[in-house]
Formats: sequence, structure tokens, C-alpha cells
Amino acid sequence: MIYLTRVRPEAPRPGEGVRLAIFQAERPVGTREAVHENIVRLSKAVQEAKKFSAHVISFPELYVEGYTMTPEVARRLAEPVDGPSMTRVGEIAEEHGIGIICPYAEKEEHEDGDRYYDSIALFAPDGRLLHNYRKTHLFGLAERNNYNFGYTDGENAEDIFKVSDINGVGIGILNCYEAEFFELTRILALTGAKLVVIPTAADFYYNLSDGTRTAVPYPDITRNLIPAHAYENRCFVAYCNRAGTESVGPGSWRYRGNSIIVGPHGDIIVAARNEDTLLVGDCIPGDYGPTHPEGNYLRNRRPELYTKLVATEIEAEGGYRYSVPPRRDTDL
Repeated sequence: MIYLTRVRPEAPRPGEGVRLAIFQAERPVGTREAVHENIVRLSKAVQEAKKFSAHVISFPELYVEGYTMTPEVARRLAEPVDGPSMTRVGEIAEEHGIGIICPYAEKEEHEDGDRYYDSIALFAPDGRLLHNYRKTHLFGLAERNNYNFGYTDGENAEDIFKVSDINGVGIGILNCYEAEFFELTRILALTGAKLVVIPTAADFYYNLSDGTRTAVPYPDITRNLIPAHAYENRCFVAYCNRAGTESVGPGSWRYRGNSIIVGPHGDIIVAARNEDTLLVGDCIPGDYGPTHPEGNYLRNRRPELYTKLVATEIEAEGGYRYSVPPRRDTDL
């Protein structure tokens, strides 16, 4: 494993900043044995991160079970947030005194049938569950076939886009495709996030449901959207991907391995190649001054002008109509 760091001699003090670690690696997927092995590897990665005095460590999207899954495999391996896997992750966080951002496949029992989510659990260094985030913007048919959309029962945005405290710094969580919706990072920044961590499964290619390979690679947003969102929201943004290849049945994914931590000026703090890597970077807001001689994006907003952002139907010049119909799990 490669170690990439950009840290001070001493870790940031409480309230000053947070030292973030990212674990990017190829790993087994799709079986109970793989789940067990990935929890073991998580524990080892945590121990390595603690050698650098990291306050929190993040793992890629659906780290525990794997991203490349059929609906049958996803449902067989999914667990409740208080199930054995997340219970063990909380114990590891407490044992080593480190926050853990652990993506997993979640199962929730409902009277109208079980629901399954592409979820991320954030544990405090004392092992407490601070937030269990369910992906709100699913990407492609594969995700829609495997999981339900998170938060469809009328929860408030304040509860969905929660900012949690690690070492006195506000941390928000998004999930993969959600990195590409500027509204989401902006909501977290307005809620107090100084660091937004985004586990992902960004790839070069994958196999579609009909067996054909995608003709267009998933975009590398680490050189455009991630720096832009960090800059426009004056916060750190981290993108936590996996490396290598994984396969389950007919499904095969080749990942980009482009994990990155970006600063509030859109600057790259540390960035990985496509290889097993532990990235560690200090996220210290006080290291960054203003981006303009005058002005502040967050303070100078005029929300009363932005009503079209939440409109479900807009008629543009020339009669073209943009509409957002009621969401269905099969919509692309």
C-alpha cells in the first residue's frame, strides 16, 4: 500500500481542524466471507491511520459488501445499521479513538416490505453513531435495481444533510453521484460543514444489465467539480474512491482510483493514483483566507431569487419545458 500525506508535525488541535485519512484499495466483494474480510481490513486500515494521528478515516462507497452486486446479492448481504457489521465498526472506532465513515448496504424492515439503501454510517471516536446517511440521488439502473431512494417519507433536509462534529470541526457526508449536484454541498456548507466527505465508486467502465460494456467512462470530477464545489463553498471536499477491479456474476467494474482531498481555495492537498493507497491530509480552515478582496459567496446569496432551483416545471425561452416528474425508482 502507498502512503500519501500532507500533514503538519502535530495534528490539529480541537476546533482548529481535522486530520482526515482515506482508504482506497481493491478488495473482495459479494459474499459473507468478503464482508468479514473487509471488516478485518477496515480495522487494519484504522490502525495505520492512527499512526498518523488521524481524527477520522473514510472508506469508499458500499465498502463492506461491495458495489458490484445483483439485487439478490445486495439483499442477501444488507444489514440494519445496528447489525453485526456496523456494530463491529463502532467498536473499532471506540477501541482506536478515531472517527470512521463506513459505507454499507443497509436493510430496514417496514410493514409494507423491507427497504434497502446505499448507506454511510459515521461513528464518533468514542464509538457513537453520529449519522446514518442514505443515498438520496441514485445513479443508473444498477443502483435503482438494488436500492431504494433515501429519505422519501418527508424527512426535513436538516435531518438528512446533517453536520457532525469531529475534533470540533463540522463534517458533512454525501454519496458518489451526489458530488455532482452543487445544491447538496452548498446545503452542508450553509449548515456549518467545514469538510464534506464523499465516498464513491467512480469507474472507467462497467457492464450494463444487458451484458454490454459502457461506451463512456464515468467522468473524473476530481479536477473540475470537486475543486469548484470546495471553492464556492469555502470548505474542504474529499472524494473517497476504490482502486482496481471488482466483479460479481456478470457485473464487472474497473475503478478510477482517484481519491482526493481539496482545500477551500480549490487547491489539491493530496491525490491518489489507481493503486492501493492510504491518503492523510490536514484540513485546517484557518490556513485559508478570503478568496476575494471583498465578498463572500455564502453571505452574499439572495435566496429569494432562486425559486426556480426548487421548481418542478420551468418553461424556457422558445417554449422548451424542463420538468421534474414524480420520482420513480426506475427513472434515469
